[in-house]
Amino acid sequence: MARPSLKLTQHPRRRPRWTTSILALTALFAAVMVSWAAETVPTDIQMPGTQPTPIDNPPTIDSVGNCGCHNFSGNRDAEAHPVYGWEGAMMGNAGRDPLFWSTVAIAEQDFLPGSGGVGDLCIKCHSVGGWLAGRSTPTDASSLIDGTDDEGVMCHFCHQMVNPDQENSIPSPPEGTYVEEQSGDFVAYDEATGEGYYGGAEYVLNSGGTRLGPFADHVAKHNAIPSPYFRDARFCGTCHDVSNPAVGDLAHNFGALLKPPGDTSGVPGAPVAGKAAFNNKPYEYGVVERTFSEFEASAMGAFPVQDFVTLPADLQVAGGAYERAYRRSLWGNCSATSATFCNTDVDCPGGETCITTSVNYQDGQVREYTCQTCHMAASVGLGAGNAKLGGNPLIRPDLPRHDQTGAAYWIQDAIKWQDDQGTLLFGGGLSATHREEMTHAQGRAEDHLRSAASLGAVQDGNLLKVRVTNLTPHKLISGYPEGRRMFLNIKWLDEFGAVVAENGAYGPLGNIVTDNAANPFNVESILDFDSTKIYEAKPGMTREWAQQLLSLGYPAGMVLEWDRLTNAPVHTLGELAGWPSPEGLHGFHFVLNNTMIHDNRIPPFGMDYDESVERSILPIPASQYGNPGPGGTYEYWDEEPFPIPVGAVSAEVRLYYQSTSWEYVQFLWKQNDGSVTFLANEGVNMLDAWLNAGGATAPEKRMSPPFEMASVPAMAVTGPTVNPPGTASGVSGSSMEVTGYDPGSGAISLAFTAACGATGSTVHYGNLANVSTYTWAASDCGLDSSGTGFFVPDPAVGESIFWVVVGNNADWEGGYGTDSHGGQRPPNVTNAAGCLRQQSVRNFCE
Repeated sequence: MARPSLKLTQHPRRRPRWTTSILALTALFAAVMVSWAAETVPTDIQMPGTQPTPIDNPPTIDSVGNCGCHNFSGNRDAEAHPVYGWEGAMMGNAGRDPLFWSTVAIAEQDFLPGSGGVGDLCIKCHSVGGWLAGRSTPTDASSLIDGTDDEGVMCHFCHQMVNPDQENSIPSPPEGTYVEEQSGDFVAYDEATGEGYYGGAEYVLNSGGTRLGPFADHVAKHNAIPSPYFRDARFCGTCHDVSNPAVGDLAHNFGALLKPPGDTSGVPGAPVAGKAAFNNKPYEYGVVERTFSEFEASAMGAFPVQDFVTLPADLQVAGGAYERAYRRSLWGNCSATSATFCNTDVDCPGGETCITTSVNYQDGQVREYTCQTCHMAASVGLGAGNAKLGGNPLIRPDLPRHDQTGAAYWIQDAIKWQDDQGTLLFGGGLSATHREEMTHAQGRAEDHLRSAASLGAVQDGNLLKVRVTNLTPHKLISGYPEGRRMFLNIKWLDEFGAVVAENGAYGPLGNIVTDNAANPFNVESILDFDSTKIYEAKPGMTREWAQQLLSLGYPAGMVLEWDRLTNAPVHTLGELAGWPSPEGLHGFHFVLNNTMIHDNRIPPFGMDYDESVERSILPIPASQYGNPGPGGTYEYWDEEPFPIPVGAVSAEVRLYYQSTSWEYVQFLWKQNDGSVTFLANEGVNMLDAWLNAGGATAPEKRMSPPFEMASVPAMAVTGPTVNPPGTASGVSGSSMEVTGYDPGSGAISLAFTAACGATGSTVHYGNLANVSTYTWAASDCGLDSSGTGFFVPDPAVGESIFWVVVGNNADWEGGYGTDSHGGQRPPNVTNAAGCLRQQSVRNFCE
């Protein structure tokens, strides 16, 4: 059925005849949108599945304080106890997370001027008890109850989740009441096929109140129903495939990268029955994060753990995620006390060995690599506090750890800091035990990060080729993309051990900001993006969506990004609406982003191209990692060449992960205009926590320092005698202008700043219609390094062209400069004729 769509006013496309640069605005317009929290949730934000009181009849979600049978001692490590592991990790602290609340503040500002309402979408996952009880309105979280709604993703919530497909998966349970709470327009399945909607927080609960879990042989004080869904990766995909229903319905491309969804309304406030979220699978629109989709598109979707030894050798490395999950899943019996289950020798009486025989579940089900296999690893231990029931201890060989460990190595420090300062929005007054649990969780996250990648390096001529291999069944890195990045650091050392040069240097930027106590800090970040290999995703907005937003009343002066050195606005919505390239610009406005500007995160093993198109998870550009095309699979590693600098005799290579960058914290601080009163201080309080977390006793934890995931020991290298030239944009004050044009010959005369270290210069050019994709058509390497010269374009390329001037020497060609989002423009590797040379974009000089 056809749906009405927003009417757009098309802005004329500005096409300069000769250009290599992006137009810059000479004036910036500051504007503050008047915002307030919505008292009702807009239809653009609502999602299928169980609805809160009074719309549906969801179960009452008990506090973790009522889960005492699962908060016990007796196992050989504390993390095996469900409450202990959960309470320290981020699922148990999702309602406290200051980074989350500072993000919600901007989202509430951003959704439809003067409207608000998007906070409901965020609260739905981060405070499930408050949401189900109907306290997500007003949508700025001001009705949530401190001390009640700060427990995040609660035990009782997960243990009442059911498979949302149309078939009642447990029709007549003998162990208790089972009622799938979904009705009317809010059913979380495709009514034509009965297939469930797995993602988008479209959860469905057992409103009968009976708890569910993976085991049939339980002994409990309460009714409990065994459910196979608890061993299914789709269970975790519920909240780890995040879609934005507003952009998915209203934006011109529905927030999909290539494949548009089915029915949508395109009209703000239209009935939910016509909205994208109610007519499509969650991954088909409004891309935000796609961890579950990345897993589903990989070769690991139904891969038995027992087949670990059949994986490629570079995925079987000791300590890697696949090997670690395999090893932790192994169980058997002690050598002399055969009735005793064990995972390692530590589980057995003194002197006995553990004879492991299986990685499968005790009930005979084959264990597959799922989210749970890695993030709730198997252990041998007590199932619950059975002594409280008057029974004997129940030892399980496949007890899932409830630590839900991910990559959160730092944010707990920010929570502790805000708790100490009295600025924690919810969940303050942490006990000493709770802090200890959080510290343990951070240590687990560090171990988890060390298992995620392997790193290697080998010299090839004048290059050091560094290979990063993804050892996880999702992208490396994955999850919510804003502020997260992984990068390579290489220190080049001379014969005395002194640093000759450094790629990926990290340290003080020279931007001095103050915390809440007026203490000054020199903020730290990656110092030079051009010389650093960064793995990250950069969401953003397209030009056409910016035009739509202006027509909906958004101010042209709304800032998209802030200068990381000066704290001044960089790009605005009005600027984007007139942008030369339709692909648009990067920005941190999570609720407004409708595209992915850049994504070079490393794919998982066997990531299928066609499935990636379906789920909007392609690398951007899609030609990376082997460029497989339809029917193919992506490479699961990245090999990056680094030119060895003159004077270097050894190199140290490290791979770092950073969870919360300065650039993102700066945005949350500067962008918060105070119009959402309840959240008005969240930006400045997040900045304060970022600057101070760790305090005087652990200053090394300040500013979310990068965490070392992997390293290569110092290795000998042989450096060249001449360095490659610098990048085209690497010269301070570089410029280029057209000084003449000969209509007869077509020759274009140029004056330009030559790249440092260059002995010659090459012009690469293409038809101006292809400037957004940087499709090069030809080249001319007849220019020297004098800074003046001319070239004659091939008439076949067209009358309107774009070009760059790139420095070169006899062996190397420099970079082509950076595009609008700071990434290197792609080189000409197909039409360079005799100009083709090995490219270096990692070299810099003054």
